[in-house]
Amino acid sequence: MKKTLILAALLCLAAASPKASAQKYNGVIDKTVAIVGGEFISLGEVEQEVQMMRAQGMGSDRNTRCALLENMLQAKLFLMQARLDSLKVNGDMVQAELSQRMDQMRTALGGDEQAEEYFGKPLYKLRQEWQSQLEDNSLIQQEQQNIAKDIPALTPYDVRQYLDTADVESLPVIPIKYQISQICIYPDREAAAMACKERLLAIRERILNGEKFTTLARLYSEDPGSARKGGELGMASRSIFWPAFSDAAMSLKPGSISQIVETPDGFHIIQVIEKKGDMFNARHILLKPQYTSEDAEKAFKTLDSLRTAIDSSKISFEMAARFYSQDPATRTNGGQMADPHTGSSYFEIDQIKPEDYAAVKDLQPGQISAPLASRDNEGRDGNLVYKIVRLDRIVPSHPASFENDYTELLSIIENHKKVEAVDEFLDRKIEETYIVIDPLFGDCNFSRAGWASKVRR
Repeated sequence: MKKTLILAALLCLAAASPKASAQKYNGVIDKTVAIVGGEFISLGEVEQEVQMMRAQGMGSDRNTRCALLENMLQAKLFLMQARLDSLKVNGDMVQAELSQRMDQMRTALGGDEQAEEYFGKPLYKLRQEWQSQLEDNSLIQQEQQNIAKDIPALTPYDVRQYLDTADVESLPVIPIKYQISQICIYPDREAAAMACKERLLAIRERILNGEKFTTLARLYSEDPGSARKGGELGMASRSIFWPAFSDAAMSLKPGSISQIVETPDGFHIIQVIEKKGDMFNARHILLKPQYTSEDAEKAFKTLDSLRTAIDSSKISFEMAARFYSQDPATRTNGGQMADPHTGSSYFEIDQIKPEDYAAVKDLQPGQISAPLASRDNEGRDGNLVYKIVRLDRIVPSHPASFENDYTELLSIIENHKKVEAVDEFLDRKIEETYIVIDPLFGDCNFSRAGWASKVRR
């Protein structure tokens, strides 16, 4: 379910209560621990960040609090400069992120009442506080982008100079990369979907005839997270789920059973337990289309015939891909695969699907694999697809060079320049800004030496 997209931190919120987080640290009652210009940082704010880290299962100690405070100090410097530069908050982005955060929090805690009890304040107050934080974050991000924009555009000369002056041992090592092409055939999705819906209709009929939804969910549902709980999903905002699922659930009366609902996860029947506003608690049974051995045999036979024809030069791999491959993303390119995020036709090992890598890792360039089952890039888990893959080229791991790795080097140098620009900005602002740090943090080993001189003695 889409509910699995909830952030881990919010899923773990109930592990510890924030009510006590701002009270004491080493016996010190909550107080202001830093002033940056006209901005204040309280011990409670630091402790709230510590609490969130603990909720995610991370440890915390004195060094953790020092690092958190330093991050907050730096954020205040960016925020002050953003206001001086008259930057404007991206309101649409803030509202979208705020709504998402509120929905995730309400879902993680089980509803509005539980959220108010957990945070010890009404939701409208929590929304106001989070909106203020997100507005500050918007300004901080824009200011950091402004600093990066001031960096002059890099040229090939800059890359050459970097290579000429850098220590050989410090040069980045480019990992091994693969260039791969594929020919894909999908199983009969329509027949599999029809069979899946028939199975689900039979289960629905059993429920309508008196069998318990919870029992059948434990027996048949293919959503492991909810199946062991009788299909129950827990009180959640409708925005957490796929629209088709939440629309169907919100239209049901408690206790009634939906017709079959299709989402990218598969096919569902739904029983609503409770509804409150735009939140609901429901049970569901999820079934996914299953493919038969006949599907695989048919596809493998076709792919094996294509492989034989290509090996005997009766047809080129590229031509076979254009005529026979059922993957629209690669068919028009003669089967050549490309990273959907970057557009690059070269893949590092961890960017290749495990099934595909297992097929090509022992091939030589130009060789074609035996038919295999893999997944495409659709949805969260991908759809089943049968394919043959050709290893087009291997680029061995090597120290970066101007001739072969200009783009990678340019990106590395740009990032280095951005870090330098941010460092220069922070060092300058620390020196010229009125900053006071409480002695409680006087023995912190800050990453920037300038902070030490701002500790009140």
